Amino acid sequence: MSPLAPHPVIGLNKGMNADEKSTLASFLDLSYDALHGGYRGAKREYNFDESPGQDSPAPDSGAAATLAADNGNDSLESIATDINNCTACGLCHTRARAVPGEGAKNPLVMVIGNSPGIEEDACGLPFAGLSGERLEKMLMAIGLSRNGNCFLTGVVKCKAPDKRVPLPEETTSCAAFLHRQILLLSPRIVLCAGLTAAQSLLRTADDMNVLRGKIMKLRIANSVFPVAVTYHPNDLWENEELKRPAWEDLKKLKIWLDANANE
Repeated sequence: MSPLAPHPVIGLNKGMNADEKSTLASFLDLSYDALHGGYRGAKREYNFDESPGQDSPAPDSGAAATLAADNGNDSLESIATDINNCTACGLCHTRARAVPGEGAKNPLVMVIGNSPGIEEDACGLPFAGLSGERLEKMLMAIGLSRNGNCFLTGVVKCKAPDKRVPLPEETTSCAAFLHRQILLLSPRIVLCAGLTAAQSLLRTADDMNVLRGKIMKLRIANSVFPVAVTYHPNDLWENEELKRPAWEDLKKLKIWLDANANE
């Protein structure tokens, strides 16, 4: 599978009823695990459309099963402990520190980045160093702040070696942690900062031209969250031509927040 590949069950569920789709999905999950080193996490839960011939929603990466096991007593502290103890993928062997995330416990916006870099790996905090300074400037421009009304994290909680993009099995291993955080924090909106974050969270191979400029929906268990996408702050310093479209993204986010302030 390439780093941009969607989940293998997506698109294989036409002409089947809900039970048949779930059976096939479970078989493919087991097959995938067997080919990639064995069982890697909680059993995924699927909510396929009952009518055959219709595309169904993407699976939720086991978040619902994980939350059910927590009996409604989840917390940021327990999630961080689980992340620090996680050995589900090889990144646990190359990290200095895991990076669960930090910020407000009742955030307006949950900012999700790609994966920790060298600075984040050293201090255990998301968006550290120049990346953090750049993000704070972006947030401040529309009245947001990393500790005041935002929560920051990444789709992967451990640094990938050689600055490479996280592999599909690595983002899958971290997906349940991320989903638990989103459900617990219940942000007004999720902002994906960077293409890897957007593709991993939304389970899509679409590029930034398709993903930007709209408010999309993310379903986790029985909850639905609005999602916006923009460039990672480091992208803007590597390519100044992206600053204008990123500012347009932020202005649209501000307009959306103002319009939904009373929800």
